Amino acid sequence: MVRVASFEILAVDLPFRRVVAHSAASRNASDSVFLKCTADNGAVGFGECLPRRYVTGECRDGAYATLRDRILPRLIGMDFESYDAVQAFLEHCDGKAPAGWVHPEVPQTAAWCAVDLALLDAFGHAFGQSVLDSSASVDDGVRYSGVLAATSRATLTKSSLLFRLYGLRQVKMKVGWKGDLAAARRVRQILGKGVNLRVDANMAWGVEQAVGAMRELAELGVCCFEQPVKADSLDEMSWLVRETGLTVMADESFTDRRSLERLIDKRACAAVNVRISKCGGLVASLRRYREAREAGLLVQVGCQVGESSLLSAAQLSLLSQGLEVACVEGCFGRHLLREDVAEPVLQFGYGGRSPKSPVGPGLGVRVHERRLRRWTVRSDRIRERQPS
Repeated sequence: MVRVASFEILAVDLPFRRVVAHSAASRNASDSVFLKCTADNGAVGFGECLPRRYVTGECRDGAYATLRDRILPRLIGMDFESYDAVQAFLEHCDGKAPAGWVHPEVPQTAAWCAVDLALLDAFGHAFGQSVLDSSASVDDGVRYSGVLAATSRATLTKSSLLFRLYGLRQVKMKVGWKGDLAAARRVRQILGKGVNLRVDANMAWGVEQAVGAMRELAELGVCCFEQPVKADSLDEMSWLVRETGLTVMADESFTDRRSLERLIDKRACAAVNVRISKCGGLVASLRRYREAREAGLLVQVGCQVGESSLLSAAQLSLLSQGLEVACVEGCFGRHLLREDVAEPVLQFGYGGRSPKSPVGPGLGVRVHERRLRRWTVRSDRIRERQPS
């Protein structure tokens, strides 16, 4: 048996090379939570999540407190006889803490992601196994998307030119500002007709605005419309699917099993965005992918802005399971971060080519604690209480 001995939770602001803005938020740092798990045999692993109130309902302070006060103390002393037992526990949890640990009304899928990854990484090292016990690699045909998030014409033009020079064939454009159609025309002109172009409104449109904008943008060859209206407006999303016949993708509307079931029941989307940090970790994300595909939905595997190579390693492990995906976003590495805290740095290459999957126990990457602590703004340790 190997037992959970301690945790350290860290609030971390990894700085960006540039400001990233869309209609729901603007940020220049990651606003992350990292979790260090130490086993009683000395094995160490790390987890990571990026709580976003407009995505899962969790802010960083809330996720941090939920972990510190409700979840981590109950995990201290828990033991596992094998790596399979760790996976079985996480599969039973399905992206959330066991019943009774957290009040049902408290959102927690981002917080649980940090737990999921930390346990997989720590006990992967303890038992000498890699996550999901997969020796497969990401399909050579997988190509990562660029993401255009700019409010000024000059910045949008510059970024589009850089994407074209870098050979990206899939691009997502953030919309929800005045002049979206003109901006999309400019982007299409620069990128050319052969580039797969999608848009993400981040809930910025009303339903009437959405139907008009979607039809106009479709004439420019935009093939997918991510979260056009508010996350809880499933009837409006369902109407957009029927009225336009265009591909509506759910993102902020989709975090866990229940939200996916509601989307499927209402036929409120044709695609979903699976992001490990919002879906409760790697194990739950794989299950959500399978459920979405069984329902006939297209799947995008995405990321939260500011993920380090730790979460990118988890994403590569997910993709290595033979997933059929419409598009992939992530592995930005130092394309976005001024400093990555994990090695090897996992970032897409020319043309959006996927980096090689890391090899080794756990998630296969090493977290540099000195770098991590350089950007840490708060931390707490949770240990087993010693008898007095």
